[in-house]
Amino acid sequence: MSDSVPFSAVYGVGEKQWSIQDLLGRFDEPAFLSDGMHRISDLHLQSGRPAHYRFDGELVPLPRGALLDSATVIALLEPILNDRARQKLAAGKDLDASWEWPERQLSFRINAFRSREGTCAAIRVLASDVPPPEELGFPMERNWQEIVTLEQGLVIVTGVTGSGKSTTVASLLRRRARDRGERIITLEDPIEYVLEGDRALISQRELGTHLESFSAGLRSALREDPDVIFVGEIRDPETAALALTAAETGHVVFTTMHTRDARGAVTRLVDIFPMDRSHEICSQLSFSLHSVIAQKLVPRSDGQGRCAAMEVMANHSSIANLIRTGKWAQIPAALETHRKNGCITLDQH
Repeated sequence: MSDSVPFSAVYGVGEKQWSIQDLLGRFDEPAFLSDGMHRISDLHLQSGRPAHYRFDGELVPLPRGALLDSATVIALLEPILNDRARQKLAAGKDLDASWEWPERQLSFRINAFRSREGTCAAIRVLASDVPPPEELGFPMERNWQEIVTLEQGLVIVTGVTGSGKSTTVASLLRRRARDRGERIITLEDPIEYVLEGDRALISQRELGTHLESFSAGLRSALREDPDVIFVGEIRDPETAALALTAAETGHVVFTTMHTRDARGAVTRLVDIFPMDRSHEICSQLSFSLHSVIAQKLVPRSDGQGRCAAMEVMANHSSIANLIRTGKWAQIPAALETHRKNGCITLDQH
C-alpha cells in the first residue's frame, strides 16, 4: 500500500496512544493463538464505541479503549488503504480493501462504511498460511480429493460470514495448483490470499481494480482458456448463468455463498433467476453441480478456539433428481442416508 500516510498513534488506550498497527498487532500475540490459528478474527471500529475484537466468536471491547469518533476511525484506516480507497473513504462510500503486513506475515480484509453513528470499519485477519485440505476439517478425505481432481462442475462453498469459506477455497485451489498443470483464473472482491502455483498458471483479478463486475470478468475469463475459475460471489442472474454454463462446458467453477446449509445454497442460486426460469435452472443445476460444502466454526472440545464443521452435499443421482424437480425439503434426509456417496449433515458430526 501507499507510504504517503504514516502510522500515527491517534487512538487512546489507557494512558497511551495506539496506531492501527498496535490494534492489528494483537491478532498475532501468543495469548490469542491456538495451534497457530487466530482466536481473534475481527477488529471492529465504530464511532461512539471503543474498539471491539471478535474473540472465539464473541464481540468484546478493548480494555481501556477510548470512545471512537469518525475522524479517529478515518485516521486509523488511512495508512492501510491505497489512494483510491482513501478517496472512497473520504467521500463516505462503502469500500472493500485488503492490506498485507509482511513484517508480521499477516493479511487483512477491510470493509468500511458510514452509518447513523458515523464512520465504521470491520477488519478481518486472514490465515497467514493456508492449511492444506487434510487439515480443514472435511468429514471424509474423499470430499476434498474428488474436488482437487475434478475435471468439470460447479463447487459451492457456503456459510455465514466469518465461517472460513475463503480459506477453504484457497486451500483447494492451492492443492490443484501444486498438482495439476492448468489455467486458474480468480475473480475476487477483494483478493484475500495470494495464490502461487507450482504447475498451474494463476491470474488473480480484483473487482474495481481489474474488472468492472463479476459478470464482465467471468465473460472475459471464458475467452482466456481457463481450466478453473473462482467467482468470489454470485450476485446476479447474468453471473449465475455464466457460471452454470462454464461448469457444463468443461470447466471447474468455484464460488461462495452466504447460507447456513447446503440446501439453502441451492435454493438461493435458483431464486436469483426469475420464477419463469426456475424449471430450466433446476434442470441445468442438477447436471452442472458437483458439490456444496456448508461450513460453520464451532468451539473446540478443549476450549482453545474454534474449528470448522462441514456439511457436504455430493451431487449423485438421488440428489440430482431432487434438484431437478425442486423438492428442496427432501434434501436433508437424502444427505443423511447417502453417506456412502460422500454426503453428511452437520447433525451427523
